[in-house]
Amino acid sequence: MKTILNSVLAAFAALALSNCAANNNAQRDAQVGAVGGAVLGGVIGHQSGNAAEGALIGGLLGGGAGYAVGNEKDKRRGH
Repeated sequence: MKTILNSVLAAFAALALSNCAANNNAQRDAQVGAVGGAVLGGVIGHQSGNAAEGALIGGLLGGGAGYAVGNEKDKRRGH
């Protein structure tokens, strides 16, 4: 039961970082980074027995990295 709850919380965190109306690179890249990081973190976390925790950490780190990359793209384009 705890694993299911953690998985739901990780999915909610990934959705909370997303925005349906991504109109700039920072938002779009943060979404892609969060989802990619959550998947990769979940796989790595599964190997150590903490898939949900890995997904949550991966989603947060991936979202932050994606935002940073997208923000730099927006700066170059003058947004």
